[in-house]
Amino acid sequence: MQYVTGYVGGNTYNTPGAVDYLCLSSEPLWGAFNDSAAIYSAKIYGTEYQFGEQGYVNGGSAFFGQDLMDHDAPCAVCHTSRQATLMIPGRNECYPGWTKEYSGYLATTLTYSTYSGSSYVCLDEQSESEPGDFRDDNGKLLYLTEAICGSLRCPPYVNNRELTCVVCSK
Repeated sequence: MQYVTGYVGGNTYNTPGAVDYLCLSSEPLWGAFNDSAAIYSAKIYGTEYQFGEQGYVNGGSAFFGQDLMDHDAPCAVCHTSRQATLMIPGRNECYPGWTKEYSGYLATTLTYSTYSGSSYVCLDEQSESEPGDFRDDNGKLLYLTEAICGSLRCPPYVNNRELTCVVCSK
């Protein structure tokens, strides 16, 4: 069951600040506000897919079935009747006894960014974009995550291979 739909938001890619991706409601409700820009405040930006910048042909269409480069990322918060939900990076299927909610690819901000850190998210392999949003605004950015051998054991992982992920519930 889907509870909230909206827009993925977070700190801009090129400044220090908050690291998490948030699912911002598409129907905001306001309390008290002042529409002038405050010098000392936290800011939140929309999030764009950046898969073309990584050198993937057609903006990641081999992974997601469509070119998502520079498109804004929508989001949804869903509910399951099962008690536990777990995102497992490095797999696209759940372990026995768990129910698959969705699978896709692990994404986060650019590894070598000196500014804004980020948490990892599991992008559904059927990811979507906001209609009519094809602008390069560069707020919070999403990149596919690759395995790097060394302290990460290879095998079973493969150097520079994009990591899958699965969200399971039980």
